[in-house]
Amino acid sequence: MATIAIGEALLQAKERLSPGSSSPRLDAEVLLAHVLGLSRAALLTRSTEALGDDERHSFDSLVERRSYGEPIAYITCRKEFFGIDLIITKDVLVPRPETESVVESCLEALPEDQVSQLADIGTGSGAILVAVLVHRPFVRGFGIEISPEALEVTRTNCVIQNVADGATLLLGDLLEPLPGPVDVIAANLPYVPHGEASPDVAIWEPNVAVFGGGDDGTATIRRFLHAAPKYLLPGGTVVMETAYSQGRIVSALARRAFPGANVEVRKDLAGYDRIVVIKTL
Repeated sequence: MATIAIGEALLQAKERLSPGSSSPRLDAEVLLAHVLGLSRAALLTRSTEALGDDERHSFDSLVERRSYGEPIAYITCRKEFFGIDLIITKDVLVPRPETESVVESCLEALPEDQVSQLADIGTGSGAILVAVLVHRPFVRGFGIEISPEALEVTRTNCVIQNVADGATLLLGDLLEPLPGPVDVIAANLPYVPHGEASPDVAIWEPNVAVFGGGDDGTATIRRFLHAAPKYLLPGGTVVMETAYSQGRIVSALARRAFPGANVEVRKDLAGYDRIVVIKTL
């Protein structure tokens, strides 16, 4: 195999990824940085250095996987979220930037210097749970997940981020495993209607974490809101992520479940009405 410099390898990978990726250069840089064990910044300072044969073979293999549409996070088993490096496997949904808005709303509802409790329903990789516990050391968190494989990913991320002592992980459906009411409930539940997921999501990500059921994708959300009041302490807060088209529907369901509560639909980082916040009296 002829030698090739890092910069040239990146250009070739970009061309190979361009037909199917919206960010082929970034994808190539992330993959090669992963192979070499470097940051992207460090990678770009070494563009004239030659790749070894083994490194080039590994890089080519990863680029091929990406060319078929496999998400970067599943290839590298890593995803940055809210400033935290999370372990990701195909058993969990890839954390999205919009979910960082859920974390921000949870942190707003949880005082920095008080002991309080959070429940993260459908915790998946543990992204919300771990991010909150990292920033609120006095909070005790429950991570609930119906998938035992996903719950193990949460457990790994709790250990790596040194928040395992503050986390209790429970296997089960929605709120049922919770031992009692808590101060804040976070819920990033499946909400996509069947047939409306993008091909890369439908093919690669776990369907149980994507499709919400019902004609409009809100069947799981409806079950959650029906049960939620008995698991929330007086004055508590519920923070939910929804599809950008579901804000009106979910806020109406929330007002029905929590009469008299303040229900607000907030925009995510992209400006879409996606975060529903319920503040009770």
